[in-house]
Amino acid sequence: MRALTLSMMTAVALAFGSGAAFAQTADPQAQMEVRKAKPKMRTHQVIIPMTMLNANGVGASIGTIVATNTKAGLKLAPRLSGLSSGPHGIHVHQNPDCGVKSQDDKVVPGLAAGGHLDPSKSGKHMGPWSMEGHQGDLPALAVDANGAAKDALVAPHLKLADLQGRSLIIHAGGDNYADQPAALGGGGARIACGVVPMMK
Repeated sequence: MRALTLSMMTAVALAFGSGAAFAQTADPQAQMEVRKAKPKMRTHQVIIPMTMLNANGVGASIGTIVATNTKAGLKLAPRLSGLSSGPHGIHVHQNPDCGVKSQDDKVVPGLAAGGHLDPSKSGKHMGPWSMEGHQGDLPALAVDANGAAKDALVAPHLKLADLQGRSLIIHAGGDNYADQPAALGGGGARIACGVVPMMK
């Protein structure tokens, strides 16, 4: 009983970090039990495949965006190519669908993705740092002179769970994080899309 009690005390001390010296003299069996009891920390990430959009639906692959949770918010790390240089609006959209849809008797690429993610129904495009607008508003995507996008974005009000059942849309133009002078940041046409895979 005394040996069991000491073993339990050792395990508790190790679990709460009572010092390296104590850990070095601990019962090996107790150390093993503590290791089994400690939760395994895993870094979850989601790799989102991105494709160009056209009147028939999705086109050629342009790369991926890797989404991970950080203390600062959701990090989106693009590895994209084949885009026009300059800033592009990019947003989380409501539906997990990159297909075409008709609007005003015209086929619109990517329209099946729906509007910007807006669970609060604010109806306002105010950028990624506002708490009053669309939750799906993201920092603009920077594309270099070679058509590549490699600079990570951080969305402070999003996490991986918010992406589940959604899609990412890249627009032809930039984003001024407002609805004036043009709605939804003025990004214009939807040129690329990626449906967010479900986390396992």
